[in-house]
Amino acid sequence: MTQQSENLPSSLAPRALLFGATGAIGKSVCQRLLDKGWQVIAISRQPGVSAQTGVEWRAGTLPDIALGNDHFDAVISCGPSDLFAQWFAQGFAHSEIQTSRVVAFGSTSVHVKQSSLDQSERELAQRLRQAETQLETAAAQKNIAITLLRPTLVYGSGMDKNISRIARIARRYGFFVLPRDATGLRQPVHVDDLADAALVAVERTEKGMRSYDLPGGETLSYREMTKRILHGLQPPARLLILPGIVFRLIAKIARLLGMHDAGEAVLARMREHLVFDDSAARTDLRYNPRPFKLDIKMFNVK
Repeated sequence: MTQQSENLPSSLAPRALLFGATGAIGKSVCQRLLDKGWQVIAISRQPGVSAQTGVEWRAGTLPDIALGNDHFDAVISCGPSDLFAQWFAQGFAHSEIQTSRVVAFGSTSVHVKQSSLDQSERELAQRLRQAETQLETAAAQKNIAITLLRPTLVYGSGMDKNISRIARIARRYGFFVLPRDATGLRQPVHVDDLADAALVAVERTEKGMRSYDLPGGETLSYREMTKRILHGLQPPARLLILPGIVFRLIAKIARLLGMHDAGEAVLARMREHLVFDDSAARTDLRYNPRPFKLDIKMFNVK
C-alpha cells in the first residue's frame, strides 16, 4: 500500500490518523508518511506547532477526543500508549471513525519497571501492561490488525529523556560521573529506525494483535554508551568512574542540589542487563536498526 501511494493524487492517497506527531518518534513517523505519499491527519494539543508541512492538524487530547464520522487506512499512536488504548477501547471515544489497521508505540519499560524500586515506575509498568491488554482485546472485538511496537532507549531527535539528558548534564559541567559497576547492557535505538518499522507495520493485514520489542542495532555496556555520548559533544566531556559508595553519596548530594533528577531506581538499573530480542521484528517488519553512532546534531544541548 505505501509503495503504491507515492504517485497517487491526494484524493486517492491513503489516509493516516496520527497521534503524538510533535514528539520524538511522531515527527519521524509523520515525515516518513508524507514521503510515501500519505495524507496525514495529526492530533495535537496545539495544532500546527510543527514545522512539517502538508499535515492536516486537528486539536484534541486523549482519551476524550471525538473525531466524528471518518475513515482512515491506518491509525498510528506515537504518544502515551495508556491514553491511546483507553480511547481506542472505548470505541474511539464516541467517534464514528473506521480503520482496519492500528500501529501503537509502547515501551520495553513494561518488562523492566514492573519490579522497580520506585513506586511511580511500577505504576507506569502497570499502565503499559493494561494498555497492551486493552489493545489486544479491542483487536479481537473489532477484528482488525493491531501492531504494538516497544522501543528501548530512543535517541536521535534530542527530545528523549535518557541519552539527551546525559548529554545535557555533561555539556553543562564538562564531565559525567558513573559508578564502577555501571556495566549493565543497553541497546539504544535511533528514532528513524522506529519510524521505518512503523511504516512497515501499517502493511500488516493479519487480524489480531502482534507485539514486537525494538532494540537498537548494537548491544553495549552503560559505561561504553555513556562514553560515546560524551565523545559526541563539542568539545567532548570527561567520564569520571567512582567506587559505588562514593558515587551514591555524590549522586544523592547532586540530586538535592538540583544537578540531576535521576532517582535510586534509575541509578540501580545501571547495573542491570536490559537486552531484548528483535528477531521477530527483523523477520516480520524487515527491521534492521543501525549501530549506536552519535553526533552533536542528535543532542538538544546549548
